[in-house]
Amino acid sequence: MSEVVVAGGGAAGMMAAISAARKGAGVTLLEPNERLGKKLNITGKGRCNVTNDSACDELIAHVPRNGKFLYSAFSRWEGRDTMAFFEDLGVPLKVERGKRVYPVSDRAFDVSGALEKELKRLRVRLVSDRAAALVLKDGRVAGVKSGRASYPAVAVVVATGGVSYPATGSTGDGYRLAKQVGHTVVPPRGSLVPLASDDPDCAAMQGLSLRNVTLTARNQKNKIIYEELGELLFTHFGVSGPLVLSASAHMRDWEKDRYRLIVDLKPALDEKKLDERLLRDFAERSNQDFDNVLGGLVPRSMIPVMVRRTGIPADTKANSVTREQRRALIKTLKAFEIAVTGPRGVEEAIVTSGGVKVGEVDPGTMASKLVEGLYFAGEVLDVDAYTGGFNLQIAWATGKAAGEAAAER
Repeated sequence: MSEVVVAGGGAAGMMAAISAARKGAGVTLLEPNERLGKKLNITGKGRCNVTNDSACDELIAHVPRNGKFLYSAFSRWEGRDTMAFFEDLGVPLKVERGKRVYPVSDRAFDVSGALEKELKRLRVRLVSDRAAALVLKDGRVAGVKSGRASYPAVAVVVATGGVSYPATGSTGDGYRLAKQVGHTVVPPRGSLVPLASDDPDCAAMQGLSLRNVTLTARNQKNKIIYEELGELLFTHFGVSGPLVLSASAHMRDWEKDRYRLIVDLKPALDEKKLDERLLRDFAERSNQDFDNVLGGLVPRSMIPVMVRRTGIPADTKANSVTREQRRALIKTLKAFEIAVTGPRGVEEAIVTSGGVKVGEVDPGTMASKLVEGLYFAGEVLDVDAYTGGFNLQIAWATGKAAGEAAAER
């Protein structure tokens, strides 16, 4: 009989299984997908942002949802610990902008492959099956049942993920398991998710990716809630891309608040220097039409939008652009505004916000306070973080805590 059953073969589940097996427990890992780490393999555009090279306090500062709950887990397992763990497994790592950590190979499969190799070395029993129900005996966990088999255990770790990216197997199984035994589940919603806009300019520029722009997000009180340099993408429904996904994590009260995005298309130039640049461009192309001159300032698909927004007729000769018109152009280049109506559905989100209520879970061991022998790890918990490797760090740290505690039973 396995002493520990882990439900879910993603990042948190694999870490829990490895941690329990290293403590000497017999472990069975249940995963319905044809291979482990399916969602892990698509993170970071297939590069896998393994963690963030940060200590406990900095990690918690990047977890807007119940960050203090993770203090114990992070204080025992920081970004450096994750890095040492993977390098010991033979995955060389590198640190990039924002302390983001990636495999040197830029291959997520190297990360999942190293975990799978370690599971096999530790003789963890890998079973292609889905946990359907928890088995209780005298109020304690006694195992897991699927549609076709039963898996006895003295401890069970639920690490089945949230509901984002359902094609990877994140279908909310963990929430159902938790509810079956009396746990409260905070309704899930998307975090790190594309944003919808009814601005027709977004659809007109569909497919356009802007790099090295600054995105500022403001709430209805005009307070800046997010500001960063990077990349964004216009889509048929609104906007996406790294900057937008990060900004969405700060937009947490759509019922009461309204948000808008402002893009600085020329962040390297202040208004004075940009004006000097425009004067040079207009002088060099004095007899060209305004829309032709714009070709040196913005991408082609953005030109008709800039013409509309500035109110400068496309056929205006460069030498005829007035000072007022030039100021309108500067304002549009430095503060290209996008009104957003809300987040896209949770199925398009990178991570899920919501999940098992953390007040019902021991922060040191990830043990259920309601059912003896039950543990939770990863995205199934009501914690989520900003982009930059922080969500995977939650998976590793909670997975390790849950796996070790389960083994000690």
